[in-house]
Amino acid sequence: MIQLFFHPSPNPLKVALFLEEAHIPYEIVTVDTRKGEQHLPDFIQINPNAKTPAILDGDIPVFDSNAILIYLAEKYQQFLPGNTDQTKAEMLSWLMFVATGIGPYCGQAVHFKHFAPEPKEYAVNRYDFEAWRHWKIINEHLATRRYMVADTYSIVDMSVWGWARVIPFVLGADAFEQLPNVKRLLDEINARPAAQKAEAIKTQHTFKTEMDKDVLQNLFPANERLKK
Repeated sequence: MIQLFFHPSPNPLKVALFLEEAHIPYEIVTVDTRKGEQHLPDFIQINPNAKTPAILDGDIPVFDSNAILIYLAEKYQQFLPGNTDQTKAEMLSWLMFVATGIGPYCGQAVHFKHFAPEPKEYAVNRYDFEAWRHWKIINEHLATRRYMVADTYSIVDMSVWGWARVIPFVLGADAFEQLPNVKRLLDEINARPAAQKAEAIKTQHTFKTEMDKDVLQNLFPANERLKK
């Protein structure tokens, strides 16, 4: 049985969605990042980058959410948008767009808006601008198609869904007014039973919710350098 090392944040939820959609048996192994469990030696052996998600498929570790989606989709031959060179190229391009654009810029926008100390005007402006720019590209792409690639529900849509869920927290409560096509895709996936099961995982396990000094140290260890 696949073990999914999970924290209730966008990237692990993508993988949970795939496993639920594909009806693949899996076991949740919680990694409470606010408690610093991502830095424990046993987890570092699975993901040297100390981030969730990761999986163990037997004795095979896979980390990074989009790498996991590709691995699982190819292994089980599910939720791939097609077998042509064109569809594979589009799939990989959009997956990497999420991995190198949507995820990092949304993450940094959240960090500087909600957690970073002052002064932060420059950083907030930069990452908010880039997060918006990336989401507008996806919104425009979805203006003429139902799904991200080949008009087929695929791992690319699952990857987009993971982050689209938190757009109001990243960009503001009214952000979907400017991203109606993203909202349409989000609503469609949210209505799927698999998405509802994936979302429910966070209610079935206990994770730390407080933001105390220990949490800040666990999540943002670079801040320790500022004290020197």
